[in-house]
Amino acid sequence: MEKLLPNGTIVLLKGGNKRLMIYGRKQLIVDSDQEEAAEGKPADGTMYDYLGVFYPEGYINQEYTYVFNHTDIIDILYRGYEDEEEEEFQKVLDDA
Repeated sequence: MEKLLPNGTIVLLKGGNKRLMIYGRKQLIVDSDQEEAAEGKPADGTMYDYLGVFYPEGYINQEYTYVFNHTDIIDILYRGYEDEEEEEFQKVLDDA
């Protein structure tokens, strides 16, 4: 896979009819059942490439945030801002 898209990127997902804006990358989602974690066992989680919210609305509440992977994207409508700091952060993401 190519490097992850920068925050602020606007995308359309497969089967979607509403645009999403990326505002997080490499998101680890932990199962809501925390019994194992409470017992000192690591909780199993799933890593997603992106966290997004509806565009143009932005963050409404937790219920309206969506995790998805790069392979779910069918169209990149706008690419977010990239500079030297973003390039350095991409290196960190590659190592994660």
